[in-house]
Amino acid sequence: MKIAIFTGNYNHIRDGVSLTLNRLVDYLESKGVNVLVFGPTVAAPAIKHKGTLIAVPSLPLPGRSEYRFSRSFPPDCIEKLSQFDPDIVHIATPDLLGLKALRWALKNEKPIVSSYHTHFSSYLKYYRLGVLEPVLWKYLRWFYRHCEQVYVPSESMISVLENQGIDTDLKIWARGIDHELFNPRRRDTEWRTSVGFGDSDVVITFVSRLVWEKNLKLFSNVVNELRDKYPQVKPLIAGDGPALSGVRKSVRGGTFTGFITGTDLARVYASSDLFFFPSDTETFGNVTLEAMASGLPCIVADASGSRSLVRHGENGYVIPVERSDIFYKLTEDLITDNTLRVRMSEKSLEMSQKYSWDAINGTLLGYYKDLLGKID
Repeated sequence: MKIAIFTGNYNHIRDGVSLTLNRLVDYLESKGVNVLVFGPTVAAPAIKHKGTLIAVPSLPLPGRSEYRFSRSFPPDCIEKLSQFDPDIVHIATPDLLGLKALRWALKNEKPIVSSYHTHFSSYLKYYRLGVLEPVLWKYLRWFYRHCEQVYVPSESMISVLENQGIDTDLKIWARGIDHELFNPRRRDTEWRTSVGFGDSDVVITFVSRLVWEKNLKLFSNVVNELRDKYPQVKPLIAGDGPALSGVRKSVRGGTFTGFITGTDLARVYASSDLFFFPSDTETFGNVTLEAMASGLPCIVADASGSRSLVRHGENGYVIPVERSDIFYKLTEDLITDNTLRVRMSEKSLEMSQKYSWDAINGTLLGYYKDLLGKID
């Protein structure tokens, strides 16, 4: 089997999309699948990528230079794709490169699949571009109409796409978790002490790339209000990004780890007491799953990705993003009720057990095989 993957992000920045696709390629190649990835890159990429990456010309995204957009699909790249002669063209980003890949696949009668990683329409409001949302959905309806299958990370996101008139065969491709890395055994009391947290402190943690689209203002406002009443509340922010300086100013008494990965990140989760993630732009919410595997109750926005992971009142709370008062009240309940916190912690850990990367990527490989079997 030969799969050509087209993506707007594979190694130049470390985020949920790039990590997910690298894990997929690593898994596919371990199963004997030949994979060729096309996407932008930079001189010093953030990730040592898996598999073979064919770089396409790209430019920094205006206003967000850490991201890049592909500006063309040149003849030498097209030639490499033709020589590879893929059985399936998998388009992970419906950008200009994705559009050109779609046209190549249609011309060469190759089956096309896509995966929905980024809920683009939810980002528009943060850039005051909400007027473009109908145009975006019209394009996505047209784009996905040409795909045999579209892989979506959660049932709730399937509902969103169906409500927008996308009637392609939508299939669940969830996300997994490394339980050896993320687990409650990583809790480190010495580390807590070293950063100024006492035994009775309640550490409320936010983990993500620091961009305002993750609803950092709501996090700041609620945590600051809680600190006014409960001095034992300690905000912990793990991550880096263009909003870092602004968040440092807005979160009073916050502890900032900067960008961390691996065991350092796992220790941060496990050494925390609550996970507070009000982002409403997630298609899945990898960080929420990492927090669950680390045994944390999760307070999240009522958004498509998060509501598929958190059961309201069981392992945390799912709250409408506009209700900062409810975010405050339910977080306060968890701060003041240790029994409730322990119960939700145990439930988070239990619920995280069903997410295995091998099983999840094996499901996607099964989709590929089914599609090829149907075509044959």
